[in-house]
Amino acid sequence: MRVWLRSALLTALLPVVVACAPDPGPVDPLAAFTPTTANPDPSTRIEGIVVEPPATSAHVPGTERVRYEQSPPFGGSHDAVWADCDGTVYDTAVRNENMVHSLEHGAVWIAHHPGRISGEALDSLVNRVEGRPYTMLSPYPGLESPISLQSWGHQLRVEEADDPRIDQFIRALRTNPNTHPEPGASCTAGPQYFDADAPPPFGS
Repeated sequence: MRVWLRSALLTALLPVVVACAPDPGPVDPLAAFTPTTANPDPSTRIEGIVVEPPATSAHVPGTERVRYEQSPPFGGSHDAVWADCDGTVYDTAVRNENMVHSLEHGAVWIAHHPGRISGEALDSLVNRVEGRPYTMLSPYPGLESPISLQSWGHQLRVEEADDPRIDQFIRALRTNPNTHPEPGASCTAGPQYFDADAPPPFGS
């Protein structure tokens, strides 16, 4: 009888113990790509990423073109005026030299092939950028892949807008103070210097 009573008592108390256990909360699928002191550049674990620290960050006049080795470029000499990267979605291609300056400030630039990305795929990219500081999106003529992501010294090419590596790249590198030269620099461009509604054209 005593054995039965003990068993019944434990059975009755078990739900209370379980109910009082702390809820661990949702698991962050991007936790491994969050920069930490021990892991300052978690982007290096992203499959297919290219990491090439630029040799220079010199400014050039607005009338000068830079011969970049990469397309789209992801570092190097650039215009003294940065492109607005405050969650900015550009409908037209923008001059490389201005976009690269924004990368120096810690922005992530998502470029897409205008003939291969449209509809829901484009909407997915817009949702990742619009209203999100230190992020910008633009079409890029002649892009070899449908989508290419750039951060200072980093590039990742992907085929689909739902590729999970896009979010991994953004988490790892946007405003990561360990991977760009000017942590804390503004991403909002003054309209007197750079008009986000009428940006310098790609070929200028």
